[in-house]
Amino acid sequence: MSSGVLVAVVGPSGVGKDTLIGHAKAALAQDDGFVFVRRLVTRDENAFEDHDTLDEAAFARGVETGSFPVSWRAHGLGYALPAATSEAIDNGAVVICNFSRGAIAAARERFAAVRVVAISAPDAVLAARLIARGRETEAGVAARLEREAVCAREVDPDLTIVNDRPIEQSGGELVAYLRSLRVGASV
Repeated sequence: MSSGVLVAVVGPSGVGKDTLIGHAKAALAQDDGFVFVRRLVTRDENAFEDHDTLDEAAFARGVETGSFPVSWRAHGLGYALPAATSEAIDNGAVVICNFSRGAIAAARERFAAVRVVAISAPDAVLAARLIARGRETEAGVAARLEREAVCAREVDPDLTIVNDRPIEQSGGELVAYLRSLRVGASV
């Protein structure tokens, strides 16, 4: 049985998950007990999402062969955690990644300890961030926000961070929570 923990950082697109994760990664860089996993996605690299890219064929092979500890599909794309995730958790690390709310049950089936950090932001902040990306129309953003309100009720997070403050504050909340998990971990 593993002694580490998977920290699934979830929330709607544009809420700032990667920004908060990046802040925590920099703050915890000197402690090898924290591992920040770059998920695999069947989407080209872009400035808004921190991930490693794989094509649909590689994703399908990985799912078929069980190479990914957890994989899921969302928004027409394939997502997966790299195999190194399991090793890090087995070695007692606190493993942090940008995750999907829809894959939490699969993660809990795979790993003994899963913690969920939900990132939120006021609708006006989220709408402005989504529109700035240029992937959706204003009507599309409004529809997304309505869907997100329903989805947010489906998650029972261990921590919720409202990401509408300076990074030192909202990111500091994430860092403090991660450190509390490390102190409590049997490593």
